[in-house]
Amino acid sequence: MILASASPRRRELLGLITDNFKIIPAKGEEDIPEGSAPEDAVRLLAKQKAEEIYSEHRGEVIIAADTVVAIDGKILGKPRDEKNAAEMLGALSGRRHSVFTGVCVIFADGNREVFAEETAVDFYPLSEREIAEYIASGEPMDKAGAYGIQGRGALLIKGIVGDYYNVMGLPVGRLNAVLKSRGSL
Repeated sequence: MILASASPRRRELLGLITDNFKIIPAKGEEDIPEGSAPEDAVRLLAKQKAEEIYSEHRGEVIIAADTVVAIDGKILGKPRDEKNAAEMLGALSGRRHSVFTGVCVIFADGNREVFAEETAVDFYPLSEREIAEYIASGEPMDKAGAYGIQGRGALLIKGIVGDYYNVMGLPVGRLNAVLKSRGSL
C-alpha cells in the first residue's frame, strides 16, 4: 500500500488503519478548474495524485487525498502569505464552513473508488488580535483555510458536525470501510 502524500497528518491518520504502507508523494500540480464545486475539486485532485503514483506502481494499492475549506461557495486553499491567511480567518470568524476531503483509492487490480467527505465546522468570532496571534504562531501557513484543528487552531473552533479526522485531512472511518470492502486490509 502506498500513500501518495507527504503530509505528516495523513501519514499519522493512515497509521490508525494500518502500518503496512509506504510514502511516495505525488509531485503534480494542484490546479482546481475554475468554478468547480468543492467536492468535485477534491475528488479530481485526489484522483490525479493517485493516478500519477499508480502509473509507476501498478499492482499496488494507492491512496491519495486532497482537502479544501469552503465558505459561501468559495474554495479556500492554503494561504499565499500572512495577509491572505488573515483574510481567510476573518471570513471564517463566527461562521460555519465546510471542510471537504477527496480520497482516491486505486486497488491492485486497477479498480478505483473515489469519494468526498464533508465536515461542517463552526468558528468562534475572532478579534483582529486573535487572528494576528494565531498567524504569528506560523501554524496557518501550510493548512487549507489557514487553520489546523489538531493544533492551536482548535481554540478557534466552537464545534463540528461530521468526521473530525476529515478536517485533519483523511476521513479514516470511511477509508477503512472502503479498504475492508475490497479486501485490501
